[in-house]
Amino acid sequence: MIFKQLFDSETWTYTYLIADPVTKDAVLIDPVNTHIDNYIMLLEGQDLQLKYTLETHVHADHITAGGLLRQRLGAQTAVSQLCGAETADIQIQDGDIFEFAEGEHIKVIATPGHTPGSLSFLWRDRVFTGDSLLIGGCGRTDFQGGNAGSQYDGITQRLFTLPDETLVYPGHDYQKHWVSSIMQERTTNPRLAAKTRDEFIEIMNNLNLPKPRLIDEAVPANRYCGLDEKERQDAIADREIKSPIQHTSSSQDMVNAAKTQITEISVGVAKELIKQGNITVIDVREENEYAAGHLDKALLLPRGVIEFKIGQAPELTDKSKAIIVYCRTGGRSALAALTLQNLGYNNILSMAGGFEAWQKES
Repeated sequence: MIFKQLFDSETWTYTYLIADPVTKDAVLIDPVNTHIDNYIMLLEGQDLQLKYTLETHVHADHITAGGLLRQRLGAQTAVSQLCGAETADIQIQDGDIFEFAEGEHIKVIATPGHTPGSLSFLWRDRVFTGDSLLIGGCGRTDFQGGNAGSQYDGITQRLFTLPDETLVYPGHDYQKHWVSSIMQERTTNPRLAAKTRDEFIEIMNNLNLPKPRLIDEAVPANRYCGLDEKERQDAIADREIKSPIQHTSSSQDMVNAAKTQITEISVGVAKELIKQGNITVIDVREENEYAAGHLDKALLLPRGVIEFKIGQAPELTDKSKAIIVYCRTGGRSALAALTLQNLGYNNILSMAGGFEAWQKES
């Protein structure tokens, strides 16, 4: 088998190539968009066919090359179903198996905490841990829906129970370390070794780290597999031509699942609540959609960055206050409503039919 650990010096990101020289099947884990030409040269140089790009999470420090590799090479993009990346070909769930080559498989291990959708990938004697478990550390948990308790549980119960000799390949390293092992991290990692759950949470809650430099750009882009608006539209159109049923089901299933967990209201009810006052209205569409027309006094918080912008809105400091969210037709607002609920807001209402329905009834 072919195995390569690739490094992006700008963001200290590791990308991993796994491939079979016989069947020519290849997989990339956490590819970075600025290296796409290098990936293609590497693949073509060994006559490899890229089958999957796997993401350990929706990254805040770099933009993935997954969408571009899908466009140029036909590889399927795969992201956790909890990451909100509706345009990914595969919505990964814990325990999923990715088969490639002859008898090779990669097993998915859910390791939430850095983000709710953080994953690790187990292949043979090595585990690719993304930002969950780092060499001598772990990913931060103070943004993007992070949870220190969940991270401790995922690492100690899912990763540290792997065989001692399992090699640990992280998503980043800032000290020029390349590989570790489960035994090494379990016994020497300063954030985890001999630490109770409460001690770990205390450590993580007091890191006081600066905001990631590219977060406002990277997270929204990565929820669309790293594609810009024009590239997204081209990709969606191409996928609808090639496989309309598959495209519809992956994104619509997420919306349908979200709607079972939130409260939807009609345009009529929304108008009455707004008329009564004491309610915040959030528009979760993109800036260009908002500029073309929006509800009076609506707060613009695009769904792709809602977790990061929410702290900048004084209207949202009271998590018990009623909030109406809307988008164009009601899909994105359902997903945004679920995100807000997960962030502790307990009176969230999603407007069915969105801005289009509002305009029809005006």
